[in-house]
Amino acid sequence: MTYSGAVKVGGPASVHELTDLMISKVAVGAMNNNAYLLRCRATGEQLLIDAAAEPETLLALIGDDGIASVVTTHRHGDHWQALAQVTGATGARTYAGRYDAEGIPVPTDVLVEDGDTITVGRVELTARHLVGHTPGSIALVYDDPHGAPHLFTGDCLFPGGVGNTHQDPEAFASLLNDVETKLFDRLPDETWVYPGHGHDTTLGAERPQLPEWRARGW
Repeated sequence: MTYSGAVKVGGPASVHELTDLMISKVAVGAMNNNAYLLRCRATGEQLLIDAAAEPETLLALIGDDGIASVVTTHRHGDHWQALAQVTGATGARTYAGRYDAEGIPVPTDVLVEDGDTITVGRVELTARHLVGHTPGSIALVYDDPHGAPHLFTGDCLFPGGVGNTHQDPEAFASLLNDVETKLFDRLPDETWVYPGHGHDTTLGAERPQLPEWRARGW
């Protein structure tokens, strides 16, 4: 089945099968959060991005193999409602951006800086620190050696714009600058984007809109 990234709360996961990595996307919770389970195809090790809500749904997705780690993209509560239950059941290591960890009630085992590498089995993810939606939001880049990169953006980039900066011009400028310089300037148009809510997109689909976003201020 072709992967579309279209999921709904209460519905099945959508699975993106890559050569070295399987990505399962599921929607959970009252705010339609996306959670992503990454599985290294060589080792079977698994990593969860955002234990957002519905721990029973996430644990069923994880299955009997468990997970080695959970990455929380940022401190906002809708992205960690199930974190305590998931880590309690699996013993997974917790990762979060250094400047957001204090806002996450589950202790963070590994504080993540810009450019840090997080591994799942033999697969490497590179963290990008993006400031504006929160002080310590992180995006994760999987530079697939067999194809286009894959980018997990939390709430920093969506189809049609960057994340909410609550009408703060300074925060908006910071976030858009970081998204442009650390994502759009470094990654090709074919890069697949997995956001924290809603549908997927690509950098190529969004790139022509960057001047419009800057002009409108959100």
